[in-house]
Amino acid sequence: MIEIRTGAITLKGTPTDLAGSELKIGDAAPDFMLQNNALEDVTLGTFAGKTLLIATVPSLDTPVCHAETKRFNEQAERLANTQVLVVSTDLPFGQKRWCGAESVEDVVTLSAHRSMEFGESYGVLISGGPFDHCLARAIFVVNDAGLLTHVEYVKEVAEHPDYDAALAAAQA
Repeated sequence: MIEIRTGAITLKGTPTDLAGSELKIGDAAPDFMLQNNALEDVTLGTFAGKTLLIATVPSLDTPVCHAETKRFNEQAERLANTQVLVVSTDLPFGQKRWCGAESVEDVVTLSAHRSMEFGESYGVLISGGPFDHCLARAIFVVNDAGLLTHVEYVKEVAEHPDYDAALAAAQA
């Protein structure tokens, strides 16, 4: 049975539940199968040997998610041996359109639209309310050995993550 973390985050001040256990630094990053905007399956193993900065967002078409993805895109090329992934439940077609319109080329957008497993495994699946089955805002840094070195669950969905902490963890 999937754990429901009642009121784990807020959405514009309203307590919102998350499905799945909260991950901690030192945990092994859960494997996943997501879809890229070429409709190809992508797993954790696709990025073997690299550090991953995984940003989960509700939708690229919201102001904070838009700004966050653009900011990570600007920083991505400066991160040695690191791949930045932005994961949402937006359809791959929408992600591709958005990336093209915004000239986002240095992050990989991945869609969790086919299964709720990623959201549950990473503890970011919103359960109930207007964003039901979207992903909460969070940042995970996974080292090249597959271990989490940074975890941030942003407490208010409408707020930005700690960019500096995430980027520092990815560079460490």
